Amino acid sequence: METSKSFRMDDFIAGLIGGASSVVVGHPLDTVKTRLQAGTGYKNMLHCILTIYRKETVMGFFKGMSFPLASITIYNSAVFGFFSNTQRLISKYRYGDRRHPCGMMDLTLASMLTGLVSVGLGAPVDLVKIRLQMQTQMVLAENLNLAGSLSSGSNMPLRSIAMPSQSLYRGPIHCISSTLQTEGLQGLYRGAGAMILRDVPGYTLYFIPYTLFCNLLKPDASSKLHPGAIWLAGGLAGSISWVTATPADVVKSRLQADVALQRKYKGIVHCIVHSYRTEGAQVFFRGASVNAIRGFPMSSTMFLTYELSLQFFRSF
Repeated sequence: METSKSFRMDDFIAGLIGGASSVVVGHPLDTVKTRLQAGTGYKNMLHCILTIYRKETVMGFFKGMSFPLASITIYNSAVFGFFSNTQRLISKYRYGDRRHPCGMMDLTLASMLTGLVSVGLGAPVDLVKIRLQMQTQMVLAENLNLAGSLSSGSNMPLRSIAMPSQSLYRGPIHCISSTLQTEGLQGLYRGAGAMILRDVPGYTLYFIPYTLFCNLLKPDASSKLHPGAIWLAGGLAGSISWVTATPADVVKSRLQADVALQRKYKGIVHCIVHSYRTEGAQVFFRGASVNAIRGFPMSSTMFLTYELSLQFFRSF
């Protein structure tokens, strides 16, 4: 793990550790964000939190967390490892020195490439997470559709077919297999286009503000950054990135929560137009406040754990 090497594994390992810690911190508010964006019947963030708690207890906020905990750790490992190694590669070819500090254009290119690459791994992870988070509402909608079709030509009472406690998916593996059976491989990448629109600018507005804040909070160029400064810079960068990414995130969440049996949206454009016509422009900023609040602790934890892990690995 010498500093001169352009490819380093410690970035990937540190990203893995940071990813695990950020999932534990951010998942409850991620559930609230997903319900606000893709669900129905919630007036605002507080009403959503209280509704989840009353109907599903505290465990409702951690619905679908086992899969992100296992997968997002790998995802963050790939993101941070790829971003750091891409920076070194750019420095090598532009300046002839892998350790040369990247300029703003170099950081922008590395961030955009990271956002693009992240979708390949992140789209199926996000889809499974969102469908597990949304399945209470999905089952309710499916039962209402079934009840409506039966009641039109049958004397069967509606209450006899209502199954509010049933889940569509038994877990992440069952969700993946069900999606593959009903929608094929492309089903796992539903919403990937919207995710590209979210993550390419999103990661640019994630890594660049973090770098700028770190530079501002440094006493001087040669001194080591204080952990508190890393925590603050990471949190601010996370909030900025998530708030600006909210419109694309709304579209992505709706497309991914849109199961094959009750398909509502034909694609990105149809989802945007339909959402605008039925709910107005404000729908694209639904969950923005949750994103701002959730983005801070998630990203501050992510960057702090990542940087401290790197310092630990490189101390040997």
